[in-house]
Amino acid sequence: MNKRKKAAMKKSDYLERILNARVYDVAIESPLEVAPNLSRRLHNRILLKREDMQPVFSFKLRGAYNKMVKLSKEALRRGVIAASAGNHAQGVALAAKRLGCSATIVMPVTTPEIKVDAVRSRGAKVVLHGDSYDEAAAHARALEKRRGLTYVHPYDDPDVIAGQGTIAMEILRQHPEPIDAIFVAIGGGGLIAGIAAYVKRLRPSIRIIGVEPVDSDAMYQSLKAGRRVKLAQVGLFADGVAVKQVGKETFRLCRTLVDEVIRVDTDAMCAAIKDVFEDTRAILEPAGALAIAGAKAWVARKGVRGATLVAVACGANMNFDRLRFVAEEAELGENREAILAVTIPEQPGSFKAFCEQLGPRNVTEFNYRYDDAQQAQVFVGVQVRDRRETAQLVRALRRRGLKTLDLSGNELAKLHVRHMVGGHAPVSNEILYRFEFPERPGALMRFLNSMSRGWNISLFHYRNHGADYGRVLVGMQVPPADKARFRTFLAQVGYPWVDETRNPAYRLFLG
Repeated sequence: MNKRKKAAMKKSDYLERILNARVYDVAIESPLEVAPNLSRRLHNRILLKREDMQPVFSFKLRGAYNKMVKLSKEALRRGVIAASAGNHAQGVALAAKRLGCSATIVMPVTTPEIKVDAVRSRGAKVVLHGDSYDEAAAHARALEKRRGLTYVHPYDDPDVIAGQGTIAMEILRQHPEPIDAIFVAIGGGGLIAGIAAYVKRLRPSIRIIGVEPVDSDAMYQSLKAGRRVKLAQVGLFADGVAVKQVGKETFRLCRTLVDEVIRVDTDAMCAAIKDVFEDTRAILEPAGALAIAGAKAWVARKGVRGATLVAVACGANMNFDRLRFVAEEAELGENREAILAVTIPEQPGSFKAFCEQLGPRNVTEFNYRYDDAQQAQVFVGVQVRDRRETAQLVRALRRRGLKTLDLSGNELAKLHVRHMVGGHAPVSNEILYRFEFPERPGALMRFLNSMSRGWNISLFHYRNHGADYGRVLVGMQVPPADKARFRTFLAQVGYPWVDETRNPAYRLFLG
């Protein structure tokens, strides 16, 4: 171990903290199970650490209880407070019930009712405040000072980190044979910091690899910059790791003990959820499947074979309504569905000829609308085995003189255009933006009230994916002279957005 790593461990001996952690009053020693189908496909031995089997369906109760069990009797008498949109909240509530103290959980008003009910059912008081975790946390801190409560941080606390580190203790005990790498989801960094602190002390040859969503990569950006970076916004699909800034202590540990961080997209997470379901019949939440998605991406990138890889399945608090979206995206994440835009001649027999070119492949979606007298645009989904077959199909169609565009990785096409194909509209000065609206009453009106009265909405598509937010596509007629005012509007409305005006899927089918 190099000097930098030794210095990090000497500053605070996490091995001792983890060995003395109190977690088993509430937590189970979760199984470490082989994923046979995934192992066979990846040509490596994949082991799943099943933290989704904990009483609150995630690892979070370990750190919360280890923090709270060490509090004085007076602190427990006054009660604890935390901010969370889900898993940490349930961990704190369960720990408080076990220790006989009161717990107040501040949750964003966008939190689905199923999660709010789960926290209340464990005896905690829920306070709904703000649209995001950051706003909820700020309010929790204010209540902490006002009421003399003890704040239980979800990740940036040595006792919380040590509690999560007991997972690593179990992994090494359950699998004393060689392990090549352990993959861990990263939100604020508490889970990976605890695991890395233990593993690097006892078996430093094991690689510790963090996994983050591409749109919530605060640790990746921080390690790259050499300092804690605060993201302007975070993606909300993997809400369990949607953190704008990692903790001070977690960053210090990760900077010295984590070998690398991999980023994966929504499709990869959905595919990993399906992989775990096929092997275990368990349904992970998006953040809970991050480590599995990261392991798959790492194997594909490195070309590794015959290795033993552990992935921490860290949570299963999935909203039922989200399963439809996950199922749709999983095929794309496994590259088993190709989405294509194909231009065919507008003449008798051309549609049949195009279908013949697809061969015996199963068509998952087909959208066609008459456009003009010369040509027509077809939006088609086709089942394929992998990316290679998609590329072969695209080349075959082009050889037949059919202009073909692969939209399999195009978010606008996957989320909106496939549900909207219907022809072009003669609209002037139209710009197209994708927004993420919080799923709460008044979100749309806030958007509309922020707009200039001179801008006409020319296109609008919303689809609920069972998440804490809705994906909205909006076309607006904004004169060129109003571009500065439009930028001000984007800043004021405060919703995450993507400019899709130049997206080829829009231009082919809607623009």
